[in-house]
Amino acid sequence: MQTPLPLTRDLVLIGGGHTHALVLRMWGMNPLPGVRVTVINPGPKAPYSGMLPGHLAGHYDRATLDIDLVRLARFAGARVILGAATGIDPARREITVDGSAAPVGYDIASVDVGITSAMPALPGFAEHGVPAKPLGPFADAWAAYLNGNGPARVAVIGAGVAGAEIAMALAHALRGKGRAAEVTLVEHDRAFTALRPGTADRLRQALSRQGVTLREGAKIVQVTDAGMILSDRTLIEAGFVTGAAGARPHPWLAESGLEVTDGFLNVDTRLRTSDARIFAAGDCAHMVASPRPKAGVYAVRQAPILFHNLRAALSGAGGLRPYRPQRDYLKLISLGEKSALADRFGISLAGPLLWRWKDRIDRGFMERFRDLPAMPPPALPWPRAAGMREALGPKPLCGGCGSKLGRAALARALGTDGAPGEDAALLDTGGVRQVFSTDTLRPMVADPGMMARITTVHALGDIWAMGAKPQAGLLTVVLPRMAEPLAERTLSEIVAEVRAVLGDAGAVLSGGHSTQGAELTIGLSLTGLCAGAPVTLAGARPGDALILTKPLGSGTIMAAEMQGKADGADVARALAVMTRPQGAAAAILSGAHAMTDVTGFGLAGHLANLCAASDVGAQVVLADVPLLPGALELAARGVRSSIFPSNRAILPGAPEGPRADLLFDPQTGGGLLAAVAGDGAVELAALRDAGYDAALIGRITDRAGQIAIV
Repeated sequence: MQTPLPLTRDLVLIGGGHTHALVLRMWGMNPLPGVRVTVINPGPKAPYSGMLPGHLAGHYDRATLDIDLVRLARFAGARVILGAATGIDPARREITVDGSAAPVGYDIASVDVGITSAMPALPGFAEHGVPAKPLGPFADAWAAYLNGNGPARVAVIGAGVAGAEIAMALAHALRGKGRAAEVTLVEHDRAFTALRPGTADRLRQALSRQGVTLREGAKIVQVTDAGMILSDRTLIEAGFVTGAAGARPHPWLAESGLEVTDGFLNVDTRLRTSDARIFAAGDCAHMVASPRPKAGVYAVRQAPILFHNLRAALSGAGGLRPYRPQRDYLKLISLGEKSALADRFGISLAGPLLWRWKDRIDRGFMERFRDLPAMPPPALPWPRAAGMREALGPKPLCGGCGSKLGRAALARALGTDGAPGEDAALLDTGGVRQVFSTDTLRPMVADPGMMARITTVHALGDIWAMGAKPQAGLLTVVLPRMAEPLAERTLSEIVAEVRAVLGDAGAVLSGGHSTQGAELTIGLSLTGLCAGAPVTLAGARPGDALILTKPLGSGTIMAAEMQGKADGADVARALAVMTRPQGAAAAILSGAHAMTDVTGFGLAGHLANLCAASDVGAQVVLADVPLLPGALELAARGVRSSIFPSNRAILPGAPEGPRADLLFDPQTGGGLLAAVAGDGAVELAALRDAGYDAALIGRITDRAGQIAIV
């Protein structure tokens, strides 16, 4: 019998810059067996710098600007860690990530984190200015300012090509909104010295046409809420100040111990840093043998070389290729309106035709990441047992609660005839009331650390739902087959995350068990202590208000993510909700008559359990049920989790439609569902003050066993 190939090497891509995005695309089409790929990035998307001026001017919407790293990583078979890298230790081969409980180990790493336009040395800029890079936060801040009212005053610091493009784009956008605008571009020296004189003159003319005032030889000494103060005490009034003055490296690069030039990582012709196990590309790298200005064209053309050299380093085959940057490149400069300025080989031209050329190039680049080729699955063996194709189904098996058995199958196996059991076992130990529960999940994401956080929060849900305080846990881990160093790294990440979540909940990780198997599986057995009477399923009363503490839709979103259909930002929000602990919510709801957590059976299934145990009915107002962003759109497109058909059978005759279907969506790390006395207003207000997206979704009725969805 053929077994899956073991993982033997870790490749970690730090940053989702253009070079790494292209490497991920190439990796998806031609992976190297035995390599686990990880990409670390602060957010789920990476904005494309070439289209930023067009976006700021209003020619492109935000979605057009972004490379979806979550979807791209799924295509490449890579795991995504959403967090900013804050350091790298070449000696220990570890990367620290903001928000992660454990460092990320590597055998080979590559850095493509771009640059920043932050100006820490300029007084007041951190409080009142917005750096042009990173691009994502800048675009969001500009959108908020643009949508304001009244006259606008904008100042851009740094009269290079980037500063000029931004200034003209902002001026054009403000005119499009009908706002009277004053846009000033400020340079402490002479502007556009890196350009040929003819091109610089054309750019000055374009600025004038767009109504941008160029101030040269102006030294800024302070940024305030009123604008910028110059060295001669002149105030340039501005309600929006941004900085595009040069490229600045992220400070942690220089603290790594790797060789740097002005804070940028030195790389040789093979794109290796001073440590041969670490590569670097894009704007964060300094090409020692052939220094070049920071420009996206170099990052794009480095990608095939970096892809080849990473594979060579990981396989031990040798034969690294050199990267030879071109001496000159085509510069296409956006001029605010749909016009562009082109410069190459001493020739400069401007006009709408050049904009259309630039637009075609930019859209073609982004299309590479949207039109990902469908890689065929492995062929089924022949001959084979009957029913194999039907058992596999038309889509991948969901992870988390989406892969669990349905409520009816579980009841038949347990011989309970559909009667619900409590969320946890209630033990009386020497007069102390203790609850005990266990849960196990298969992966829904490729990141073991994230799965550890999800599993721990999910397993704690049963303890919190009974009004108990978490006490202790035992961990069970099944690791896929991998080399011992990778197994140790993976187990260390899992244990660190489990221990952190349990610690925050007031519990301890007492120990556990591990083994290797077909795929990652994480399980927890937990105990909790009840200070008073436990909150069970059986106490709901007619007239009680039904409160749900988390929105629905995680099963649908993660099913879509596995199929490459989900938006990365929606996935990131779903993961944030799944890993949100419920301890504070459980404390607020401690006086509930009945409570459960919404997990694999969906809201409808767990409400049915509560009603059956309490011998009551319920009415749910469909429009009041909170949903995760993106869930309703995906449900309308027909995306369903693996367990959905079994869950849908729980309430025959329930309304049809995507919103109603989400009542049967399995939730992993789902919210608490509580029946509370009165109108629930006090509890609901307290939950919202605590940061929960809680909602009043209906009431308990006296129609035993009947759940009405209205």
